[in-house]
Amino acid sequence: MHTMEATETVMSDKPKIEPVKSEPPKVHGTVAEFDTVDTLMAACRKFRDAGFKDIDAYTPFPVHHIDEALGIKPTHLPWIALICGLIGTTTAITMQTWMNGYDYPYIISGKPYLSWPAFMPVAFELTILFASFGTFFGMWALNKLPRFSNPVFTDPRFDRATDDKFFLYVGAGDEKYSQAGVEKMMAETGSQYINKVMDDESSPKVPRFVFLVWMAMIGFSIVPLLIAVKMRLTKSDQPRFHVFHDMDYSPAKDAQQSTSLFADSRAMRPDVRGTVARGQADMDALTGIDMAKLASLDPSRAHRLVAMYDDAKDQAGDAAKDAKSEPASQPEAAKTVMDTTPWLNEIPYTIDEDFVHKGQEKFNIYCAVCHGNDGGGNGLVNRRARKILAGSWIPPSNLHDLTLHDDKYADGKLFSTISKGIRKMPGYASQIKVEDRWAIVAYVRALQASRGGSIEQVPTDQRKEIEAQKAEIEAKLREEKLKEEQKQEQKK
Repeated sequence: MHTMEATETVMSDKPKIEPVKSEPPKVHGTVAEFDTVDTLMAACRKFRDAGFKDIDAYTPFPVHHIDEALGIKPTHLPWIALICGLIGTTTAITMQTWMNGYDYPYIISGKPYLSWPAFMPVAFELTILFASFGTFFGMWALNKLPRFSNPVFTDPRFDRATDDKFFLYVGAGDEKYSQAGVEKMMAETGSQYINKVMDDESSPKVPRFVFLVWMAMIGFSIVPLLIAVKMRLTKSDQPRFHVFHDMDYSPAKDAQQSTSLFADSRAMRPDVRGTVARGQADMDALTGIDMAKLASLDPSRAHRLVAMYDDAKDQAGDAAKDAKSEPASQPEAAKTVMDTTPWLNEIPYTIDEDFVHKGQEKFNIYCAVCHGNDGGGNGLVNRRARKILAGSWIPPSNLHDLTLHDDKYADGKLFSTISKGIRKMPGYASQIKVEDRWAIVAYVRALQASRGGSIEQVPTDQRKEIEAQKAEIEAKLREEKLKEEQKQEQKK
């Protein structure tokens, strides 16, 4: 007996295993089947008018005005897209303003750093990009996606929603939901099939393999970034990988290169003989030389200058004959051709405010990078060359030098220099049309005149502003001088 009692006592000490009680699935909603669009629309309006909010309809094809019948309000998605698009525009403008205007000024000839037209392509692209992402992810959020299952799909007859039947669903989460009341209303609408939808018993957790796929995709997406960083920070003696060969090996030729397409092997093609740009047949304006005087001084040179223009050959021949019949005094042997060239002393165009402003615009684009905006010869390129101590660099001329004023350097000679170039300066005849080159000459003369001008030459309404600026500059100079003197005294 003692043994039996001990055995019973040991057995009674073991924990009892109680069966796990599974909770019954909850009601998710009620679904009703309809045979026609009209009966479905009538049922939708009935539930809408009764104040139900959590209702939805499933149809095998789009049904017009069903949103109105369900009482669905207009989506907020357009506002999300608009806000995201505005954020994209603001981001693009802010980014370009900071990068191009302040952090790393983007120097292109004389173009402004802050230019709205130049900012538009990037602003447009970021606007579309942000709006697209906002629309895509906004749609996910508004539709409460992703959802890996929908209890409505468990109904055995719901598959016909993509074939020939129409379904109305009322969610159990609606504040007016009552199982008996909903079924009664559905029966009153003429539905022959009404079914209670239970919650899906599958796990609400995201499957593990989905996380693994996401992690793998994130890992693979980082690989191109790592490759780009490696190529950026390291050096290699191997040629780079060319994805699109035509972008790296374009058949287009650069300046001064040779080609087998033409007999003279020159990629840069000269002007067609006997042609001239429309409206630019005036030889004086083209060359900056008084051709009538040149024909009397040097007929052969005048003939060579006009030989390329067919319509000017006869004039050159006549001028040469006249020069032979009436010999002109020969230039002194000690003088060069440039010394005896009869340059034009006046600009062959009407000079007005618009003409000078056009010259200023072209000067700022083509000339200011070397000569500076004020013509002093200390432009951005010159400053860069001096900074890196470029040995072969020849500093550009200071256009305010007295030897370059119109009394010693004729307008025609300045025009020829712009056209053909001098020393390190290339010729701009192929880039700037004749009239604009003369406009640059006019603007250079205006710059030169500004250095020697007096306050009396300034319009009366602008004198006060100039005098105020002058006083401000003088005050700053005095302040700097005083600070310098104080520093010297402190050193002593």
